[in-house]
Amino acid sequence: MLEIIELTGGNIIATKASGKLKKEDMEKIRPLIHAILDKGMKVHWYFEMEDFTGWDLSGFWEDLKMDTTHAQDYEKIAMVGDKKWQDWITQFMKPFTNAEVKYYDLEDRETAKKWIKKNLLSKGTNEN
Repeated sequence: MLEIIELTGGNIIATKASGKLKKEDMEKIRPLIHAILDKGMKVHWYFEMEDFTGWDLSGFWEDLKMDTTHAQDYEKIAMVGDKKWQDWITQFMKPFTNAEVKYYDLEDRETAKKWIKKNLLSKGTNEN
């Protein structure tokens, strides 16, 4: 399941994943990405994983398509989780995007949220 969570900022997408992600979950994100891109901004994505077990095949395929299509549209990605393999995924992503990608443990989620919001004011993208 993928839940959209509230995190203020004009170019922030914030999600919380649990269980297995399916194609329908990944399709929730596409309009959010396009809304940010239509404003001429790059995406800051906060991706929290709690009790997250991965993707089913259709969800993985949809995620892969989205990531390759929008690889250059992300500026920052904060991956927040509680498993070593989630940190490994973060490291694996780095060569495929120009975005700054960081992994945080769940107990550091507030630090991750501050980092994903950092520099929004200086770029004129904060909507607070």
